[in-house]
Amino acid sequence: QLQLVESGGGLVQPGGSLRLSCKGHRFRLDYYAIGWFRQAPGKEREGVSCISKSGNTTNYADSVKDRFTISRDNAKNTAYLQMNSLKPEDTAVYYCAVLITTVQDMCGLVRWEYDYWGRGTQVTVSS
Repeated sequence: QLQLVESGGGLVQPGGSLRLSCKGHRFRLDYYAIGWFRQAPGKEREGVSCISKSGNTTNYADSVKDRFTISRDNAKNTAYLQMNSLKPEDTAVYYCAVLITTVQDMCGLVRWEYDYWGRGTQVTVSS
């Protein structure tokens, strides 16, 4: 069964950094575009960042631009979300997801377009 497993979440002080990982099990991530989403308590799940199949295109939500960086390492079958200058409003459960697509150089942040999801990892930003 196809699985996505997120890791790297935790408690960090404002201004700190975390790197989230998303590893594919029993399938190859390089066949998919990859997205990171987050959901804070009482809020809808929102798109944070995505990376195309080729890795050449990335997109970010305005709220995380210039602070977060998405990347992928196909040799390790893993995607990453480097999060810097974290703020309390970044507190949420972070999910990775994959999108089945034939398009090499596009990705979007529309959650219902994604096909498979991980179970999430908690990120808490607090002093």
